[in-house]
Amino acid sequence: MADLEAFGAELREWMEGNAPQTLRGFNGPESQFWGGRKPELPHPDSAAWCEMAAERGLTAPTWPREYGGGGLSRAQEKVFHQELRRLALPMPLTGFGLSMIGPTLLQFGTEAQKRKHLPAITRGKVRWCQGYSEPGAGSDLAAVGTTAVEDGDDYVLNGQKVWTSFGDKADWMFLLTRTNTEVKKQMGITFLLMDMDQPGVEARPILLISGSSPFTETFFSDARASRSDVIDKVDNGWTVAKALLGHERTMIASAFGMGRSGTKKGKDGKTENPLVTLGRAYVGEDEHGRVGDSLLRDRITQTSMDSRCFALTVQRNADSIKAGHRPGPETSLFKVYGTELNQRRQELMLSLRGEQALGWGGDGYEPSEFAQTREWLRSRGNTIEGGTSEVQLNIIAKRVLQLPD
Repeated sequence: MADLEAFGAELREWMEGNAPQTLRGFNGPESQFWGGRKPELPHPDSAAWCEMAAERGLTAPTWPREYGGGGLSRAQEKVFHQELRRLALPMPLTGFGLSMIGPTLLQFGTEAQKRKHLPAITRGKVRWCQGYSEPGAGSDLAAVGTTAVEDGDDYVLNGQKVWTSFGDKADWMFLLTRTNTEVKKQMGITFLLMDMDQPGVEARPILLISGSSPFTETFFSDARASRSDVIDKVDNGWTVAKALLGHERTMIASAFGMGRSGTKKGKDGKTENPLVTLGRAYVGEDEHGRVGDSLLRDRITQTSMDSRCFALTVQRNADSIKAGHRPGPETSLFKVYGTELNQRRQELMLSLRGEQALGWGGDGYEPSEFAQTREWLRSRGNTIEGGTSEVQLNIIAKRVLQLPD
């Protein structure tokens, strides 16, 4: 405990002296910095904050130091996140490199692959996207048809991926390819890494009802990937894919299920539940200073309790993974619950704002109100992306409850 307290004191002193003052309070969903070769800066100091945090391994706190991580224990990582919340600072870096392909490389990658890709991830130099789903291989992911044919030291890729999140902004893609058609479909898949900046790769935006979208469809026409970037073994990509899906489902569940609102301050200057702040602003207060509508108060309380319990459960699972447990069918539980919880939260926020959450453009609305409308519409897709709730419930039935087919 004394060592943890000393670590906390040293970290607190460093963050107080180095973290940009301009970023304090800038920690909502709009603050996410994804890095990459052509980074988009949510704030002028976002890249500087990422760089100084990366120097201390704080972009990937628990990864090994030799790959650009901080080598911290889970308890030390919690201290870091506590300090971020205390100072109302944004995470220095986010992205699929940290949440998906990085953990997969730590599990399956060769030493050369780890040293090639992981430090670039931790320093925010490369932005990643995922190439899994195809027009004919969504829920049945094992039916992927994008081909990878050997050509010397490379593979030549032809085919199409769909629902590629940020495919138009990413530098590299991790993807599933068909390398063998003579075996059971799960056994003929190879997991590859591919540089997106080359001829033969085209990402086209897919629009959503919310008016904006992170998704693209991605086309490959004689694109190339190095044989040295095959993860694990040729034709054994299904094993890698399942492991990565566990990280993805946990990431989606955490991102949506725990909410994405920044720290809010109440009238007394103390940190306050953002839903309570919203309720007071739009519904008004009763004589006790509470949100004026008792039914909405109950919904706020229930949603907040559910969110907190879910966060603690996901954290317990993260601690288990750190101790060596590989993500398993429990990630399907997280995916179902977390995404449905976010949909409930979005419905509640619409109820709190009332007619002010129905705007699309024009006068009479604040930017945050337009954003709320679009966020609610966007949440309709939560239970579809990353594996539909129906597919997840089947996994839970078979692998958790062990029900017969």
